[in-house]
Amino acid sequence: MSDDRLIVGLDLPDADAARAMVTRLGDSVGFYKIGLGLLPFGGLDLARELRERGKRVFLDMKLFDIGATVTAAARGLAANVAPDFLTVHGDPQVVAAAALGRGGARTRILAVTVLTSLDRADLDAALIRDGDLGEIVVERARRAFAAGADGIIASPHELAHLRALPEATGKLIVTPGVRPAGAEAHDQKRIATPAEALAAGADHVVIARPIVAVPDPATAARAVLAEMAAAA
Repeated sequence: MSDDRLIVGLDLPDADAARAMVTRLGDSVGFYKIGLGLLPFGGLDLARELRERGKRVFLDMKLFDIGATVTAAARGLAANVAPDFLTVHGDPQVVAAAALGRGGARTRILAVTVLTSLDRADLDAALIRDGDLGEIVVERARRAFAAGADGIIASPHELAHLRALPEATGKLIVTPGVRPAGAEAHDQKRIATPAEALAAGADHVVIARPIVAVPDPATAARAVLAEMAAAA
């Protein structure tokens, strides 16, 4: 049986490859992430198909634009695709615009704080203000919640501080950068195991390559589910 705390990222070349992966994973996975890389190759149609099959969908678009554009995009996606989760960048004006567009639809707006592939050196290169990366993540989360976010995307390293925020009460924390014990980090810099992430306060963990890029994805998914169950 599946555990919807696990979200499997369909980071695959096209929708047909993603469909084949969903078939291989079967009933062991009930929640899937569709990211930007899949959108030009049938990603939105796949999202609708998954919803029709009873699966949950996390549409990871990381919207960022002027308010009117974000509002229009969120309105259209919530009405025509109806993902469970939709990501936007965590700037307060972007979050507020997405929440306005979503309106009364069931789609949850999740704000990206700082990408899990970034560290302090990357923030310096992007001219992001000085300071501890973790403190920046917590402050961005606080402001995103105030702007109407239903939850946030954050690395495992900031989870305990985020969950302790009064503003985080009743909100979702979804954690990428999660790797089963022994898996390669790849391009992620702030990682943890599924058990560590859940123990620190994550509601959902997102895992892609350690499941979809191995010879036996179903066995890999069941191993992650077993680790999560042991941590519950």
